[in-house]
Amino acid sequence: MSISNSEIAKILYEIGEYLAMQNVPFKPRAYEKVALTIEELEEEAGDIYKKGGLKALEEIPGVGVSIAEKIEELLKTGRLKYYDSLKKKTPVDLQELTRIEGLGPKSVIKLYQKLGVKNLADLEKAAKAGKIGNLEGFGKKTEENILASIGFLKKGEGRFLLGNALPLARMLEKRLAKLPEVEKAVVAGSVRRRKETIGDIDILAISKKPEKVMDYFTSMPEVARIIAKGETKSAVKFSSGLDVDLRVVPEESYGAALNYFTGSKDHNVALRKIAIEKGWKLNEYGLFNATSDKRQGKMIAGKTEEELYRTLGMDYIEPEMRENTGEIELAQKHQLPKIIGYDDLQGDLQTQTDWTDGSDSIENMANEAIKSGLKYIAITDHTKRLAMTHGLDEKRILKQMGEIDRLNKKFGGKITILKGTECDILKDGSLDLPDEILAKLDVVGVSVHSNFNLPRAEQTERIKRAMANPHVDILFHPTGRIVQKREAYDLDIDEIIACAKKTGTILEINASERLDLKDEHIRKCVEAGVKMAIDSDAHAAAQFLLLEFGIAQARRGWATRNDIINARPLQKMFGYLKK
Repeated sequence: MSISNSEIAKILYEIGEYLAMQNVPFKPRAYEKVALTIEELEEEAGDIYKKGGLKALEEIPGVGVSIAEKIEELLKTGRLKYYDSLKKKTPVDLQELTRIEGLGPKSVIKLYQKLGVKNLADLEKAAKAGKIGNLEGFGKKTEENILASIGFLKKGEGRFLLGNALPLARMLEKRLAKLPEVEKAVVAGSVRRRKETIGDIDILAISKKPEKVMDYFTSMPEVARIIAKGETKSAVKFSSGLDVDLRVVPEESYGAALNYFTGSKDHNVALRKIAIEKGWKLNEYGLFNATSDKRQGKMIAGKTEEELYRTLGMDYIEPEMRENTGEIELAQKHQLPKIIGYDDLQGDLQTQTDWTDGSDSIENMANEAIKSGLKYIAITDHTKRLAMTHGLDEKRILKQMGEIDRLNKKFGGKITILKGTECDILKDGSLDLPDEILAKLDVVGVSVHSNFNLPRAEQTERIKRAMANPHVDILFHPTGRIVQKREAYDLDIDEIIACAKKTGTILEINASERLDLKDEHIRKCVEAGVKMAIDSDAHAAAQFLLLEFGIAQARRGWATRNDIINARPLQKMFGYLKK
């Protein structure tokens, strides 16, 4: 029985949430941390187990004997009795319900116990009937927010977050590449363009024995249904609901096929028009010297994408830029920006620790940052206004500064830990910590965590007032959105960008599920000359891996290394802060 890392991680996450419902101490966080680790493993847990058994599983960070045995049971049987017993005790669709903004395990158990809510349909029915508003701890405003969140979720039905799809796509890519019949396998489509959400996964492979590859592909353990099976193309639906397509192409057409199936559609249409203007024909099989509408003529390019673009008279265009929003014209003029690379970041300027709502110590976060290749990190725990996160008041943040000084001495220059904050912006635009405390910090980040529904002008002015504070360096997650979970609050982003330019405030590209700023806003910042920071918003050591998604977002916004302050060495980065 084979089960993927993403499926194991999902089950471990849910175990943690079921235990949180029961008010079990410590264990929920332990399961959450292990789930994060499993999700981001480069090697499949099944392969680790095959090589070294239970002992090898225990060597995965955070995995003790008990969790290792549970992973072993999943790998052997595809099921876990402990998980099944928790689900039986509280038969709710956790994955579905916790997608609703503001609903955590404690809220879910209360709704189940009081109203019998098991799934999204039950939740919507109860909210429309006005039953949730009458529950203690909820209220009418929460009920309205739940209905709004359900409506927002329905808009994104059939779409999957890139952060959930990419690990699976990479696993499939590696799995197929290992087959003796496969010479090469690569993920294409919107995953390769690193879109925020994707509809399906497209994989291309080169093989001289495509029928064997198709037999393997359609019989994988994750496959719930075979949609189509052919000699060179098959499509399946996974048990997660995700559709996966595989196409086998000849080596000589690989570049053309990869270009075609990467998209976007608008980008491809524009390329085909250029080919036609030159008297050629471009399709997924190659670029041909067309002799008529019916005959393709001689193939003149298509083995690689680089060859294809070069023959069409332009520079190679990175997949993240292929949306037909001006990249083709720049490529023809050889004026494409050199967008930031995936290894260019030197620091991370937003991380949370167990001083507030993070799960790891400052020292553990720093050690993991070193492993991730970072030279510096800012510790930016929440402030006192966010009581649910155990936010820091003046006394505790001064104590944390002392701890950071101690750790910097201990690390001896291997990494620099910066004293920072994620200071709450209050309703009137004032801040949750006094200026005399902010003045002592290396990095001051500010963010909105309340009063999301203020009128547009009031919300904009509130944030601008905070940005005007001479101690404020960075505006974290500027629009407040969470992809597929919460819409951005209503604000004038153009005014915010203009204010950032005027005040020298850095705008953040948050790499977590927020992906905020979005790509079109990043483009505006680049054009306005407003600097940005790409931050993980890590709440656990394993989450530094999220930085990749922030970099992808920056690349889709055409940001260069010069636009991102934490792509600079520490002292140069400091030069962009207000201090």
